Amino acid sequence: MFTRVDHVGIAVRDLDAAISFYEKTFGVSFTYRHTAQDQGVEEAMGQVGESWIQLLKPLGAETPVGKFIESRGEGVHHIGYGVADVRAALEELKGHDIRLIDEHPRPGSRGASIAFIHPKSVGGVLVELVQE
Repeated sequence: MFTRVDHVGIAVRDLDAAISFYEKTFGVSFTYRHTAQDQGVEEAMGQVGESWIQLLKPLGAETPVGKFIESRGEGVHHIGYGVADVRAALEELKGHDIRLIDEHPRPGSRGASIAFIHPKSVGGVLVELVQE
């Protein structure tokens, strides 16, 4: 099912400071920046090899990422795995009684089609399926 590690999503309070840190410390160039109102985040993405680092700043305290930071602090929020067909992956997961956040794909970053798996089904890890 998984074809690659697409990205690691990291929740941050200050997007500009986080971008600066990753650029200066690790040499990551953030080439994609976007506000996703439907997900309640401002995001920046930088490519590292075949994978990406996604920095996520909440647009408010009541957004999912805002609640995450409030309860757990900044840090790794989710892992995104590439899949060839997100619809087929969701159907396969339903067949294994996996709890899903998204029953159907929705638009994601960089024009991708995405869906999330509930962390309670994956050992506490929020997993995003990504079809580019």
